[in-house]
Amino acid sequence: MRRDQFMKTLFALAAGGALAAPAWAKSTIKMMIPANPGGGWDLTGRALGKALQDTGDVAAVTFENKGGAAGALGLAQFINSSKGDPDALLVMGAVMVGGIITSKPPVNLSQVTPIARITSEYNVFVVPADSPIKTMADLVAQLKKDVGSVKWGGGSRGATEHIAAAMLAREVGVDPAKVNYVAFRGGGEAIAAILGGNVTIGGSGYSEFAEYIKAGKMRAIGVTSDTRIKGIEVPTLKEQGLNVVIGNWRGLYGAPGLTPAQRSALTALVDKALASRAWTEALERNGWTPAPLSGQAFATFVDDEFARMRDVMQKAGML
Repeated sequence: MRRDQFMKTLFALAAGGALAAPAWAKSTIKMMIPANPGGGWDLTGRALGKALQDTGDVAAVTFENKGGAAGALGLAQFINSSKGDPDALLVMGAVMVGGIITSKPPVNLSQVTPIARITSEYNVFVVPADSPIKTMADLVAQLKKDVGSVKWGGGSRGATEHIAAAMLAREVGVDPAKVNYVAFRGGGEAIAAILGGNVTIGGSGYSEFAEYIKAGKMRAIGVTSDTRIKGIEVPTLKEQGLNVVIGNWRGLYGAPGLTPAQRSALTALVDKALASRAWTEALERNGWTPAPLSGQAFATFVDDEFARMRDVMQKAGML
């Protein structure tokens, strides 16, 4: 074949999309964080983005924050804009499961592709440093006296801290339906409300409040774990006589319509990032517990979580 004929053929193939991208081409991962900046999903997504780049297999990671409705607004945007995109990831977790149960939005996790669970974390409850509430017993006393006077600040309705507040109310004989829960669209808003004294008590993952607790700006009065968490000297609700134990977890979904091969490749990319030094450092820095689970096992886990959380919320009087 003459050179001019060869070049014409090459350009024709390229224009028609017949030439695949070089095997060495690196992906640009598009990360949807369905919450405002400053919260647990935001911290998780950005830490994972760094870990993905540190593997050497990802050229760049872009982030988009879309808060509201326990992540349902971000989920809807992800579904509408990312169909078939093998380089798109959505951060999600127990909060989204709870939000879908309580709010019944028009979108659902069945529309996207399960990739992996990545962390587990328990909620810690905090009060402003100058609060007259020193212990969970003080909080319970005020709750029993006037349930409406206790403003619980946290993530979206149906978040694990919301469920924990309802469980605690039920545990001490207060109607869970009367709990005065104030939902925020992101961790930054919740932190500002707690520090400003606009809520009585705030709840979230320890990583969101850690710097303020260490700086003496917040006082941690209880954690929702079964036993004390190593390195976090906060008494559990259980050891304070309140049988309230509930965990949080975070995971990742891919775009709608991924092929099995695309799902496998994206899962392998995430698994490699979870084994990186950057991710190990993020776990230690934020007090996260590694909880890797991928493939069909993760999809089954999420289905089971819907059933488990629906049962917990029903018993807590939230449904």
